[in-house]
Amino acid sequence: MLTYLANLALLFIEFFKTGLFAVGGGLATVPFIRDMGATYGWITEAEIANIIAIAESTPGPIGVNAATYVGYLVAGIPGAVLATLGLVTPSVIIIILVAKTIKKYSDSHLVQSLFKALRPAAIGLITAAGFSLLLTSLGVKANFLRFTFSANWYSLLKLGIYGVFTFFAFWKKTAKIHPLFYILAGGALGAVLSL
Repeated sequence: MLTYLANLALLFIEFFKTGLFAVGGGLATVPFIRDMGATYGWITEAEIANIIAIAESTPGPIGVNAATYVGYLVAGIPGAVLATLGLVTPSVIIIILVAKTIKKYSDSHLVQSLFKALRPAAIGLITAAGFSLLLTSLGVKANFLRFTFSANWYSLLKLGIYGVFTFFAFWKKTAKIHPLFYILAGGALGAVLSL
């Protein structure tokens, strides 16, 4: 019972830190979730890739869906609720503080510089998330500057097929095609390739 309560508290704290420092949206939470998986063993690399795939194709923010899933894996429904609350609480606090002060200081050079400084951090976190997903899909296990390549030719072939699909999806003028088509087509392609 004590371990269960400790896990609940740890879930809230870890996802609170993630919500506080993951600037740039849902994909920016992925490096933090990977770190949780490595530190506490709550989630594997393959599960992270599955979370991203599912969270991208379901309604709701990726970070919230991922927090709910990890919390549920660790401690059931109470864990899902606390992990989700932990993730969104910093945003709610920050939004309330910013909303109160934005009008007063919106013309301030310091505030504008702060927002400009946050952009590269957001880009870096999103790039790290994309790179970690690429490595996972190739079967590369990465630890800081240490890589272990364990991909087979089949996974490389699948990656190539996905790459060609993505290239042709963006190569033609596809603005008239609804994004739901790409989600369904990608899911169908994934189902066929996993058979």
